Amino acid sequence: MNSDFHKIYEEYSKPLYLFILRMCGNEQLAKDILQDTMLKAMTSAEDFRGGCSVKTWLCTIARNLYYDHLKKADNNNLLLESAGETADSDDIEKRFADRDMALRIHSVLHKLDEPYREVFTLRVFAELKYSDIARVFGKSENWAGVTFYRAKQILIKMLKEEGQL
Repeated sequence: MNSDFHKIYEEYSKPLYLFILRMCGNEQLAKDILQDTMLKAMTSAEDFRGGCSVKTWLCTIARNLYYDHLKKADNNNLLLESAGETADSDDIEKRFADRDMALRIHSVLHKLDEPYREVFTLRVFAELKYSDIARVFGKSENWAGVTFYRAKQILIKMLKEEGQL
């Protein structure tokens, strides 16, 4: 098991770190969440049923740990209120590179119903293909694409309603 986990770490640590960094925009926080993710994966490896790829499983753990961090952050509201630029609604997924917009979208993303929230997160943050997302949910690739499109449209509408877009 230890040898297997070392192989998993070697294969997935860099793409997982980049995924986390895109979410949080902070190198040290990304490193911390990466380590916490790997520790959690190692301690709960027996719970992994193989219903998705290892990368998807690790990204889900990392995403949940990041969300937990956001919930605990005392200054989360201050960061959201100080956000600057607005995004072009046609390419919202590309705006995640902008930390301020990412924080705005994260604040609204928590309000999004499932499966939209999960599909959007897997597509944008984990950069999974529609076929991989479809496998996670046991649905068709078309369902994954349509669900992502709808999630994006709902997010745009919510951001506009909150005056953040």
